[in-house]
Amino acid sequence: MASITLNNSSLKRYIDLFKNIDLKSKKKIIVGLTESINETNISPSNNLSSLFGAWEDNRDSDEIINDIKSSRVNNRDIEKF
Repeated sequence: MASITLNNSSLKRYIDLFKNIDLKSKKKIIVGLTESINETNISPSNNLSSLFGAWEDNRDSDEIINDIKSSRVNNRDIEKF
């Protein structure tokens, strides 16, 4: 889920809004915010190391380089709009 970042003036508006809320509701909001903080970035899918890894290939480096170079396409044709 995407996160929303608030600037200081937006945060101040929320704080001003919460000043008029009763104590029991404020506690519920605090508990809910605390739970959302504890749930954030805990799942292994958010682990940065899961996004990368070692290159796995049986070929040696020269073969890989030759494959990359041979697959290049030199197309200088410019398409008109």
